[in-house]
Amino acid sequence: MTSDKLIHFLRHPEAEHNVNRDKSIPDPPLTLLGKQQAERLNESTSDNIQATADLLVTSPFTRALETTLIGLPELKSRLEAAGQKLIVLSRLQEKGASPCDTGKSREVLEKTEEFEGIDFSSLEDDWNVKVGDFAPKNVAARAKWVRKWLRARPEREIVVVSHTNFLRAITYTDKSNNWENGEIRSFTFVEDDDEDAVLRRIT
Repeated sequence: MTSDKLIHFLRHPEAEHNVNRDKSIPDPPLTLLGKQQAERLNESTSDNIQATADLLVTSPFTRALETTLIGLPELKSRLEAAGQKLIVLSRLQEKGASPCDTGKSREVLEKTEEFEGIDFSSLEDDWNVKVGDFAPKNVAARAKWVRKWLRARPEREIVVVSHTNFLRAITYTDKSNNWENGEIRSFTFVEDDDEDAVLRRIT
């Protein structure tokens, strides 16, 4: 049976490490341009996905959290008013193990003023250590886990904020088909019960 679930995957706008491909910057924030891109994202989605989505899920990296706060504020506020908190999902983190692809600890995130009010209690103690499920070599298994998790959620329309290499893994996108900063692509599941929870792009 085919699925009627709709998943909108969003790559964060420009972050500091994107400017000169400097992977040594720890958990980089959005640049000024990136914040402007996020503001434009807010404008372009306020009458569509922000008005219709049932769930908002984000990577715990700073650039993804900032994208969520700046680019999807109406969706976040609407869902929270209905009792549905923003979900911070560790398995949406980027594939690599360089400083730019390693997040801050839960304790640091909880003390960051910019992120006040976000619930980080779902983050594992070792979520930002690139071993086990989070090791780069295990990205395909992690992507499969996320697909199955999304398909099992009761919500029909979900917005997911993540990163280019992980989005390639979760959607089987070839490296030659680059995700632009701030780009949204929408998918549905091919079947309701296939083992790999395969996605099919619709926009």
